[in-house]
Amino acid sequence: MSGEAAFIAALRGLASHPAARGLADDCAVLEVGGETLILTHDMMIEGVHWLAGQDPADVAWKLLATNLSDLAAKGAEPIGVLLGYSLAANDARFAEGLGAALAHFGVPLLGGDTVRNPGPQALGLTALGRACYRPVPSRSGARPGDAVWITGPVGAAMLGFEALSAGDSAADTGTDTTAYRRPVPRLAEGRALAPLVSAMMDVSDGLLLDARRMAEASGVTITLDPAAIPLPPALPPQRARDAMAWGDDYELLFTLAAGAEPPCCAHRIGSVLPCGPAPLLLGGAAPDGPLGFEHC
Repeated sequence: MSGEAAFIAALRGLASHPAARGLADDCAVLEVGGETLILTHDMMIEGVHWLAGQDPADVAWKLLATNLSDLAAKGAEPIGVLLGYSLAANDARFAEGLGAALAHFGVPLLGGDTVRNPGPQALGLTALGRACYRPVPSRSGARPGDAVWITGPVGAAMLGFEALSAGDSAADTGTDTTAYRRPVPRLAEGRALAPLVSAMMDVSDGLLLDARRMAEASGVTITLDPAAIPLPPALPPQRARDAMAWGDDYELLFTLAAGAEPPCCAHRIGSVLPCGPAPLLLGGAAPDGPLGFEHC
């Protein structure tokens, strides 16, 4: 068990409130009066989640978008965010980018906190949403016989990251880095899918890893067809396996009953089987190598 997984396992003993969902989901689901609130918190670290020297406006956009993506996976409507910000050299540019992102997604900033530390910049954001459908989708509802779907391709963020790391730009190489710098949470798709799905989550740490997490939470085996997984046109065919494990895609991974069709653009990429020896199969076999991004 990785250090991250071991720590989360230790925290499960503390997260006894039903809203925490046993820390087996990306969001808390809190019943308050007649409302169901969705709460999530994500952090980003310089040099891990964004490149040193990247435009702080892009970093602000990504911080907001990644948290809104968790709300999208619950079919929720965002109602506000709280910012945790470590002061740095270009705070004004970050604030400018955050303002543009908040306006784009129609989300208000409600508060937060600022600190200063000598190491790499650390950022956190808490997003609050209102459930648009109940029961709120979770990772754990996939059933044998369901079909597995994804809303869009995986791998574009990987290509963007590699281009930025090499100092390239779209003008130099034709590589579009937008998917890495400014991902777009599938909020409308999440709200449309919420009444229909048996399970749903966003793809943040890699399609293979997140599909395995869904399978484990649901007590099933998920089998994926590698030929059916959508990839960016610019991706070399030999990089397909890399794209499936890289992450930062922020598409929605979901399951539907056999024969059901999604109400939005999506690609069927696999099926749900009864629980077998491996929680995840790729092309009929348990995949070798890394499945996605994990912290230690």
